[in-house]
Amino acid sequence: MDRCQEIKAHIRMEERYEGLSLIFGDNKVLKGEILQAIDDTKKETGQTPFIFDKISNDRQDIQCIYVEFHDDVHREAGDFFTKVLRKLNIDKCEKDI
Repeated sequence: MDRCQEIKAHIRMEERYEGLSLIFGDNKVLKGEILQAIDDTKKETGQTPFIFDKISNDRQDIQCIYVEFHDDVHREAGDFFTKVLRKLNIDKCEKDI
């Protein structure tokens, strides 16, 4: 199944900060798949990023899960994000300005 059509991935990187947002609309099944992919990746890597969700009853476009690394001096977040995206069969992120 092509998750690119259902889950929109956005990556944001700044100095020592990296974040991945996975927008899933209001689909609870996709939310579960995202959380499972994150949990599996945490077990594989031993990394513990900050994870939270943003839910809006008014706007589907901001129903998403955020994965963030703060103070990521060694830039380990990229590998974590890649593993999560692969588990979700997402091969590219959205193009943001």
